[in-house]
Order: sequence, then C-alpha cells, then structure tokens
Amino acid sequence: MRNNMKRLMKTTIAALALFGAAAFASTPAQAAGDTPKPPKQSWSFSGMFGTFDRAAAQRGLQVYREVCSGCHSLRLVHFRQLAGIGYKEDQIKAIAAEVDVQDGPNDEGEMFERKGLPADRFPSPFENDKAAAAANNGKAPPDLSLMTKARFNGPDYLHALITGFAEAPSGVEVPDGGNYNTYFPGHIIAMAPPLADDGVEYQDGTKATVGQMAKDVTTFLSWAAEPELEERKSMGIKVLLFLIFFTGLLFAVKRKIWEDVH
Repeated sequence: MRNNMKRLMKTTIAALALFGAAAFASTPAQAAGDTPKPPKQSWSFSGMFGTFDRAAAQRGLQVYREVCSGCHSLRLVHFRQLAGIGYKEDQIKAIAAEVDVQDGPNDEGEMFERKGLPADRFPSPFENDKAAAAANNGKAPPDLSLMTKARFNGPDYLHALITGFAEAPSGVEVPDGGNYNTYFPGHIIAMAPPLADDGVEYQDGTKATVGQMAKDVTTFLSWAAEPELEERKSMGIKVLLFLIFFTGLLFAVKRKIWEDVH
C-alpha cells in the first residue's frame, strides 16, 4: 500500500512537471544576432487568463484585407473561422462573397469562378510563389497564417517589424528595392512600410494611426495563428486545477492511512 501511494504521488508530480515543460517547449526559438529586442507590448491574450480583444481583431482583419492581402496570403484560415472573433453567420457569408474563388471542374471539365463561401480559405494574391516573387523584386512575401508563432515573442516582433521602418544609419547602404528596418534581422527588408496614418477608415470610428493599425493587425494575426488559444488555456487551467486537487486528495489519503501507524 505504501509503495502504491508513493508511485501515485510521483506520477502526479511528474505530470505537473511535464505540463510546465510542454508549455516552455512550445515557445519558438529566438533568432540570434545583433537585432534589437522588440519592445514589450501589452496584449489582451497574454498570460494564463488572456483572451482575444474581438473589436481589435475585427479591425485587424480590415487592415489585413485592405492593406496586407495585396501581397501576403493567409492560406490556413477559412472564412467560417471568423466566428471566433465575433462575426455572425450572415456577416461571414458577406465577407466570403466579396472574393472570387476558382472552382471546378464543371460537367464540361472546365474550371470556373464563383463567389466565395464560408467553407473557403482566404484567397492568395498570386497564382503561385514564382508569380509572387516576380511581382516583388524576386522575393515572395511570406504567408501570414502562422507568422506570430514563427518568432520568439511573435506578437511583439511582428508589431515592431511593422513599425520599425527608419532611415538607414550613416554608413549602411540600402540596395534598390530594399528598406531599412530596425527589428528585421540584417535590417534590410524587401517590404516597403505597409502602414500610414489614416491608411484605412475603421468601420467602428477608431482613429487609424500607424500604432493602432499595427496593434490591431497583430492581434488578428495572433488569433489566426492560434484560433484555439482560449480553448487550450481553459483546458490547461482545468487540468492544472484537477492535478492540484488530486495531489491534495492523495496527501489527505496518505495521512488517513498512516495516522494510526504514527
């Protein structure tokens, strides 16, 4: 009985350790080099109890559609998933219907175009990567579906990258088609500054400054990369509470079993 009790307690402790290790292991590695560390931002979805700001995510979707989608794809996101940031079914249908999707073949064996449906993914701006590269000085713009998971502190990095364009320091040569960015590794980036004040007209009346738009689109892309984040956090909290309760129960049982021995 005593050996069984020890094994149960060891198993519980190991489970708690594994839970913490898994959370740590899920963090992407930080890029090396002399690139400055992105400034720390305050995100509603940070921390154990954090959730996505639906209004900010919806504004971020508007920034993506009106600014970013001309170059960057969002291949892993379906229109129907927008329910996760507060859109209703009829709104999702209307958003999807604004794009044309190639479908087919039809009964004659030909491809055809139709209006988008909630089940469709966000369309890519180019037919393929080579076409994307040809239209962007030989460098295909990256897909943004998992962008915030690709870097250590991805939301902070993405926000810093969007707002980090500046004049090159003295002695730094920027090639044709390139731009200087403080937070991009190597500092020379092919992308031009994507945002400018009042670059979009927010539907909710929010002032569209560069900082506001950068914050909003980062929130949206963070949700796009981890739409299950809130559910996973909720499950993690429940598991942790169960393990704490189970550990306390085992301790109480141990004391009860051995109280007569001592």
